[in-house]
Amino acid sequence: MKSPKIFFTVVVCLFSLMASAQAKVKHNKIKERNLIQFSGVVVENDSLRPIPNTSIFAKNTYHGTMSDFFGYFSFVAQAGDTIDFSALGFKTHTFVIPDTLVANKYSLIQMLRRDTFLLKDVIIYPWPTKEQFKEAFVRNPIPDDDLDRARRNLDAAQMSARAEAMPNDGSMNFKTQMQQHYSQLYYAGQMPPNNLLNPIAWYKFVEAWKRGDFKKKQTAPTTDPGLDK
Repeated sequence: MKSPKIFFTVVVCLFSLMASAQAKVKHNKIKERNLIQFSGVVVENDSLRPIPNTSIFAKNTYHGTMSDFFGYFSFVAQAGDTIDFSALGFKTHTFVIPDTLVANKYSLIQMLRRDTFLLKDVIIYPWPTKEQFKEAFVRNPIPDDDLDRARRNLDAAQMSARAEAMPNDGSMNFKTQMQQHYSQLYYAGQMPPNNLLNPIAWYKFVEAWKRGDFKKKQTAPTTDPGLDK
């Protein structure tokens, strides 16, 4: 009597396991049919510039990814998933993947709108009150060394000495070369004048010699050859 009962129990358990396995296989096949490759680009709605580092994930499975530098993304999702797009400085957008897809891939160009935060103006003062700032500004001592340094840099003798020691720049050199060239063209085909027997030239030479124009000029020595800093 016990053998038929044991046999019947074993047969029922086997049928139950087979039905459960078939149901699981059927569910996996349906789930595999619903899997799609979801990809696209996230851009701004006004300029169409790509938005990098956008968080993209499915609410029901919490699977997702982030967009790259060019706003591109791609990951495996399921048909009918609700996808959230969120990026810093932009409003969050929700997109539902259609559940009537025939192909196993879906592409999307998602636009996000900027989310502007308006903050109140903040004025920062270095002093608690304007009166204290005015008093500190008036009483601020100006160092004497700065004034003395400015006076030394603007001294007429110092500026004249530096001007004489300063070489010609490009424009002055060009002007000198052009003057020499013009002189050569002016006396082309003839002998240039010789001032050796010119009494006016000798008179100017003697006057310059009396004035001491040919003496070596000596400038007062300075501790700093350049501008004081």
